[in-house]
Amino acid sequence: MDSATLNEGTKTAAVQEAVPPCLVSTRWLAANIKKSHVHVLDASMTKVVGRTPLEYNELTVIPNSIYLDLEQRLTDTSSALPNTFPTAEQVTLALQELGVNKTDTVVVYDNQGIYSSPRAWVILKAMGFDKVCILDGGLPQWLADNYPAATEYALPRAARGNFVAKFNKSWLVSSKEVLKATQSGSSSIIDARSPDRFNGTKPEPREGMRSGHIRSSFNLPFLEVLDDNRYRKPDDLEEMFISLVGPKSPHLILTCGSGITACILLVAARIAGFTEVQLYDGSWSEWGANPQLPIEPISSSNNQ
Repeated sequence: MDSATLNEGTKTAAVQEAVPPCLVSTRWLAANIKKSHVHVLDASMTKVVGRTPLEYNELTVIPNSIYLDLEQRLTDTSSALPNTFPTAEQVTLALQELGVNKTDTVVVYDNQGIYSSPRAWVILKAMGFDKVCILDGGLPQWLADNYPAATEYALPRAARGNFVAKFNKSWLVSSKEVLKATQSGSSSIIDARSPDRFNGTKPEPREGMRSGHIRSSFNLPFLEVLDDNRYRKPDDLEEMFISLVGPKSPHLILTCGSGITACILLVAARIAGFTEVQLYDGSWSEWGANPQLPIEPISSSNNQ
């Protein structure tokens, strides 16, 4: 889905907001990259889980881009859980230091194509930054389309930005809310992990963690919503979600191992036309570690 212009968005709660364009193409970015109100942020992570990571011989980045540190600056490091959603204060400080103003446009990308950039998108949207989009295909697509690369990041702009984050909690759900959903059936819970981790046939990478999945959840490995490191077409994604959970399930909860790849599914669901979507940020890192929360350790009828 190529957006020549970004959606101005609505001011309503996240789960009720009209579906945004979410994505821009490399062609769009190349045409707009030098505009003063456009910020290109590299949201790559050092650790890649669930896929074979793409390797680079040296630092390779999109020209004019600045590093957005998801693993330290945009993570609540005081939490015992990995990759915990940051505070509004953390996001405010990080974006202001990068020179981002509230009316600017931010394009996030990562060096795996589509991996951690959707996480950055979800964080910024949840913190009230409307004009943010993902570079579809990320750095690999940029290079494949023969656009120039750089070997160092640009310097942050001299003037400090004025964006002030305000957390909209409707983007996230807690383990308590997920538990209620498993009991009431009011939401469809979709897990982005690989089938072997979902089914409990492969041990979890975190020591002492239970294997299996949240009771009554569905499995949609995040790589299935991608095609050659880019998101599949909206119609294909819509068909994929409907075949999994039924026609336009009223509410989707996305989960994974630690809240990263679930964001890939969240963006895919938005592209497919689902507007009531939320992230379970604690994901299996929280659920699998709590023996009081119900799991299904083997394949169930919901595992399509």
